[in-house]
Amino acid sequence: MKFLIVSGLSGAGKSLVAKLLEDMGYYCVDNMPPQLIPPFAELCLASQGQGLYKRVALVTDVRAGQSFGDLFISLDKLRELNCDYKIVFVEASAEHIVRRYKETRRPHPLAQDGESLTEAILREERLLEPIRRRTDYTVRTSDLPPHHLEKQLRALFGENPGGKAMTVILHSFGFKHGLPRDSDLVFDVRFLPNPFYIPELRDLTGEDERVSGYVMRSEGAEPFFRLLSELISFLLPQYVAEGKASLVISVGCTGGRHRSVTIARQLHRTIGELGYPVTLTHRDIGRDSEQALGTVK
Repeated sequence: MKFLIVSGLSGAGKSLVAKLLEDMGYYCVDNMPPQLIPPFAELCLASQGQGLYKRVALVTDVRAGQSFGDLFISLDKLRELNCDYKIVFVEASAEHIVRRYKETRRPHPLAQDGESLTEAILREERLLEPIRRRTDYTVRTSDLPPHHLEKQLRALFGENPGGKAMTVILHSFGFKHGLPRDSDLVFDVRFLPNPFYIPELRDLTGEDERVSGYVMRSEGAEPFFRLLSELISFLLPQYVAEGKASLVISVGCTGGRHRSVTIARQLHRTIGELGYPVTLTHRDIGRDSEQALGTVK
C-alpha cells in the first residue's frame, strides 16, 4: 500500500496536489485530524484486498504548536502498524503565495489583526519547520505549470514510477533586485562583459541573438558554460537519487536583462536535452523598460 501524508504551506497548492493524486487513482482525504490517521490507516491495511485503499493520500494542516505532538505521535503509531508512509511537503515562495491570495482575495488562515500577509506566511513557515525536517519529498509549485506538476507527481507516485522524477525551475535575475528567495543553486555571471555598456545592445535583452552572441563570444564564456553544463549534468541525477521533487536554479547578473538571460537560456536548452522537465522565467527582464515578464516552458 502506498500511503502519503501531504502537508505544507497555505496557498502553496496542497489542494491541487491532492486533486492530481486523486486523478492518479489515490483515495484522498482532505483536512484529516492527526489523531484519526492511525485508525484510518488500520482500516486501509485491513481492506487492501478490496483494492479501494491500495493508494492513499491524506492532507493534514499542522498550524498550531500542540498539533505537532499529535501528528508525530500518529506517525509513530503508523510505524508500529508497519505502514510505510511518506511525507510530501508542498511549498511555494512567499511572493507566489502572496500573489495567489491577492488573486483569490481570500484571507490567510493564520492572519492576525494588524499583520501583513507576508508576516503571516513567514510565521507559518516557522510553525511548519518541524514537519518540513521530516519530509521525504518536497514539491515546489513556484513557477511550475500544472502539467509539469502532474508529470512530477506521476513520476514520483504513479503506478510505474521512474525516469527523470524531478522538475527543474530556472530563473534569470538581477542581483541589484535581490536573490530569488527559493533558489537551491545560484550562479553569478557578472564576470562576463556587460552588453549594457554597448550602446546598440543596451536596450535589448539576452533573448536577442545580437546580445546572446556578444555574451557567448566573450572571453571565458565558452569554457564557463562547458563546466557549468558538466556540473549540472552531474548534479541532477544526484538530486533525483536524494528524492528531490524540484530544483530551483538561479542565474544572476547585475540587472537581470542581458548576461543572466543569455546563460539561463543556454542552460534551459541543455537541461531539456538531458530529459528533465524544465521551466525558465526571466524575473527581471522587464525592469526599467516597457517589456513584460518573459516565461518559457
